Amino acid sequence: MSLPLVSIIIPVYNVEHFVEKCVRSLLEQTYQNIEFIIVDDASPDSSLIKIKQVVSLFPDRKERVRYILHEKNQGLPTARNSGLNIAKGEYIFHCDGDDWVDHDMIDEMVRNSLLHDSDIVYSDWYLTFEKRERYMIQTGSIIPSECIKAMLEGRMRFNVWNKLVRRTLYEDNSIRFPDGKAMGEDMTMMKLFCHAQSVSYIPKAFYHYLQLNPNAYTKQSSEKKLIEIRENVANVMAYIVNIFGEHYFEREFFYFKLNIKLPFLISLDSKMYDLWRAWYPEANKYIRDNPAFSNRIKIIQYAALRKQNWFLKLYNIFIIRFVYGIIYR
Repeated sequence: MSLPLVSIIIPVYNVEHFVEKCVRSLLEQTYQNIEFIIVDDASPDSSLIKIKQVVSLFPDRKERVRYILHEKNQGLPTARNSGLNIAKGEYIFHCDGDDWVDHDMIDEMVRNSLLHDSDIVYSDWYLTFEKRERYMIQTGSIIPSECIKAMLEGRMRFNVWNKLVRRTLYEDNSIRFPDGKAMGEDMTMMKLFCHAQSVSYIPKAFYHYLQLNPNAYTKQSSEKKLIEIRENVANVMAYIVNIFGEHYFEREFFYFKLNIKLPFLISLDSKMYDLWRAWYPEANKYIRDNPAFSNRIKIIQYAALRKQNWFLKLYNIFIIRFVYGIIYR
């Protein structure tokens, strides 16, 4: 019996320093029945040139590589959608152009899906720094609603890149990423879980998520991006309510709001602390209740609530300069 086709979608924009490693790791997959969809989102650098150089080293894979060229930059969600629109695989996998994966990732995920007849397979992953990596364990569940609950609470990431998804979940439910709204666009994965009949979890990490700058979120904040994330949060919550009803995840929605604004506290900028206090104040009374929050995370949220900015700055100096600057450098 022939194994099912997998479509791997790789959006590309300004990743010339990383994309060779990314594409090579995908072309070296032990699983053979793959189509590779490269979406060049009008990248101004030499990313596409480097990709084609790597592809030329894999003549057996070359005919399986498809290119989409955007005339102008349209953003990550649209790039993902462009790939989805031409994908032919039974399964979809997304890989960002500055990350890389282990060679047996697709093989293990497909075989797990076939074994358990799973619509979605997800796994652990690596948070990768310049010299070290941190193994990130996910909450394991085979019940789709429990996975949604874990994502809302923060025990499981809703990222696109550690999940293999049956393409019919996208097509049968008209699910696409939010064009023009890049901040929080991967929340879209929760919509897919709403329609999954079965999911499975592999307690193993394959994906290496490159994080050379742990403070990038706050450095890149702008009014437009803040509006985008608020709109994406509202959209995905409304979608979940439409499927499960208003009260099914009522408490978890408050946890979700706390998780969304938590990155504002990983900063040395007092304005970000003010932003934390301004966003979703109705969720603050649930800080203590969220089982996914460690005592450390609860403490910094209470410090923000009580306007103890001095404590938050000391905390971030330790985290950013010592933990990420030295230990996880």
